[in-house]
Amino acid sequence: MSGEFGRVGVLYGGYSAEREVSLMSGQGVYDALRSKGVDAHLFDTRQYTLVDLINSGFDRVFIALHGRHGEDGTLQGALELLKIPYTGSGPLASSLAMDKIMTKKVWLQQHLPTPDYAVLSSDADLDAAAQRLGLPMIVKPPHEGSTLGVTRVDDLSELRDAYRLASRFDTDVLAEQFISGRELTVALLGKGKTTRALPVIEIIAPEGNYDYEHKYVSNDTQYVCPAALPASLTEEILRLSEQAYVALGCEGWGRADFMLDAQGRPWLLEINTSPGMTSHSLVPMGAKAAGMSYADLCVEILSTASCKVQAPQTD
Repeated sequence: MSGEFGRVGVLYGGYSAEREVSLMSGQGVYDALRSKGVDAHLFDTRQYTLVDLINSGFDRVFIALHGRHGEDGTLQGALELLKIPYTGSGPLASSLAMDKIMTKKVWLQQHLPTPDYAVLSSDADLDAAAQRLGLPMIVKPPHEGSTLGVTRVDDLSELRDAYRLASRFDTDVLAEQFISGRELTVALLGKGKTTRALPVIEIIAPEGNYDYEHKYVSNDTQYVCPAALPASLTEEILRLSEQAYVALGCEGWGRADFMLDAQGRPWLLEINTSPGMTSHSLVPMGAKAAGMSYADLCVEILSTASCKVQAPQTD
């Protein structure tokens, strides 16, 4: 198998607020690939430069970076220019999915269900957002993951502090209609018509608070996979996850997050194009329920590595 993929770089670490998660993801992917005989090498994009990447001699790379400068299209664009095949979505889809505001605009244009929202650019926008969305609402930076900078606002007096917290990460802040209910997620593999959704996972966090601590540190969160749902609802959620993924132009792999309200209606929250691959992560959990080991999942994702921007053909 080593000869099939050549010399493989596992890009991890990086500069984003999700660095620590990425270090865990990258180490897991590296160990899995090595266990399958792949000539894999760890490459911390904070420690090394693009010049080092050029000189590394990688035949392809597995992107295990999360957040800015790894999941947002910037690295993908550099890899396109360097002609190094890479895992996951291309520059445009990565950029779109990383921006939760743009993601909503695309989904709404495609008539996909996602909570109502408002964009907060200053304190002057707060009252109008509260009037539009009601309380409680969710306030979050549109370009972060792992629940960083996210606040549930239950009282109008909390809104300004929530906005200021989120604005530490982004100039524009996303205020979103709060959906009360069950938290679900679906891992996806493939591209376009070959996209396939893995079994639905339900996340049951203490007091419904699926924050950084309950995602990556504690063992208090429960996961049910496959989620206990009626067959018709399961089919609807799998279909919506595939449609949401394809609508953004995603490929390789990803994860769609949902809320299921009290009336049994699923609401799309976001797509992750470089999801976590830690011991607590959801994509490996979905793969396991589908009969795929962690190592086999890593190899399948690696096998899809490619450059996505096609150069025009010349005569």
